[in-house]
Amino acid sequence: MSVTIETRDNYKYFHPIQTRWNDNDMYGHVNNVIYYAYFDTAVNMFMVDNAGFDPHDATVVGICPESHCNYHKSVAYPNKLEAGLRIDRLGNSSVRYEVAIFIAGDEEAAATGYFVHVFVDRETRKPVSIPAIIRSAMETILADTPSSGGAAS
Repeated sequence: MSVTIETRDNYKYFHPIQTRWNDNDMYGHVNNVIYYAYFDTAVNMFMVDNAGFDPHDATVVGICPESHCNYHKSVAYPNKLEAGLRIDRLGNSSVRYEVAIFIAGDEEAAATGYFVHVFVDRETRKPVSIPAIIRSAMETILADTPSSGGAAS
């Protein structure tokens, strides 16, 4: 399967990420599981920064039932990174974000993937509609053309 490497101009929100010494694995590069933490940080910081989301007190929260990552080039501590974010699909209770990890200053992504949130009531864990303030923020980073992967409901 051929993967097109994404560039910065395809993303609408960027969040800085500093690699940490313990992100590196025994092979001297950021371990694959750490990229998922980067994705989670970028998505949640977007909601905090742009929708006033309070992860500690919100009655509606996003949970991640699915994520995926493709790796294009190695990164390692002490690289400074940036996570690019856009929304591919925006449904009633779920959203599919597309995320790219860039080494600061690079035009081509070191890794690309997606991260799905289903919004649920914090107490019952039952799916609910995406709150209006969050939906409004999400609409600002909708991709110009949705990809063919996955669906949001």
